[in-house]
Amino acid sequence: MPKFILTALMLFSFHTLLGQDNVQDIVSSDTRPLKENIRIGFQDSRNNQTFLPVSILKGKSEGPVFTIIAGVHGFEYPPIVSVQELLREIDIDSLSGTIIIIPIANTASFYSRTSIVNPNDQVNLNGAFPGKSTGSVTQKIADFITTTIIPASDVFLDIHGGGVNEDLIPFALFYDNQNYPQQTKKARELTEISGFEYVVSYPFTLRDDEPAKYVFKQASQDGKVALSFESGKLGNVQQDAVSFIKNGVYNMLGNMKMYNKGTGPSPSLIQLNNPTYINSNEKGIFYSSYKAGDAVKKGDVVGYITDEFGEKLEEFKADASGIILYKISTPPVNVDDTLMCISSGL
Repeated sequence: MPKFILTALMLFSFHTLLGQDNVQDIVSSDTRPLKENIRIGFQDSRNNQTFLPVSILKGKSEGPVFTIIAGVHGFEYPPIVSVQELLREIDIDSLSGTIIIIPIANTASFYSRTSIVNPNDQVNLNGAFPGKSTGSVTQKIADFITTTIIPASDVFLDIHGGGVNEDLIPFALFYDNQNYPQQTKKARELTEISGFEYVVSYPFTLRDDEPAKYVFKQASQDGKVALSFESGKLGNVQQDAVSFIKNGVYNMLGNMKMYNKGTGPSPSLIQLNNPTYINSNEKGIFYSSYKAGDAVKKGDVVGYITDEFGEKLEEFKADASGIILYKISTPPVNVDDTLMCISSGL
């Protein structure tokens, strides 16, 4: 191996290993403005290896720390593409405060085109929180986000979209966490000015000693202003879904007086709560004439499952009246699959 290549690899490895300590150092330093990109390496006892990219953008003046995470699921492309565009567009000379961006949280899933889990350890990152410092690579990533990224954040935004088998309407959501009323109030305010037409509040019932499982639920449990976007569907990149996300980020940064580029809230805000889920009790073939965004009434038949011979196994009725936020869009289903999520109005 040529000496200059060996030297470059050594420098890259050194930079990677220092990354976990450097994030907090960069965020708390007085150096402004700056943009720093770090790759943080993780390895577990089975020699699985992966990395977490982190970008830190510090504006000329001090202000809040706003964290954005995308790519928790590697097949949710609009969030990943929108964050790539934000990284190119945001001018740190016009920024107040700090933005921490994790552009692809599950790089192993992304590059292997694996929908939900990290192929190295078969763990879903969005079910691994608070993580484990001595666990598998995915659990280590979750632990790092829980112990380093979330504590450094004032606002924590988790961006998702529909995978290859999900039809979905764009919406912003937050947890109605009564343990932290001021943070919940701010999370509601930010979702309402985000520009998304649909805003959904989820109930928060976790005790402090229960695992959060989901990344922005961990941030809410830890007392941060935590919220999420859902935009995009079917494992493709839709430009309108990318625009929804970017506009939502800019609107919230504007509300916090960090950056001035938003276009304002949606003129037709629809607030929803109490999402209910329809899950499969059978393995088979799913049929439904409904799509995401359709209104349903309690008791409506919204779909059914057959076996491989066309014999009906199970029929599904809406448990409540509301709007279909997302639904499975491909025929194959397994036991416990979520087929549909319906959310009612306030």
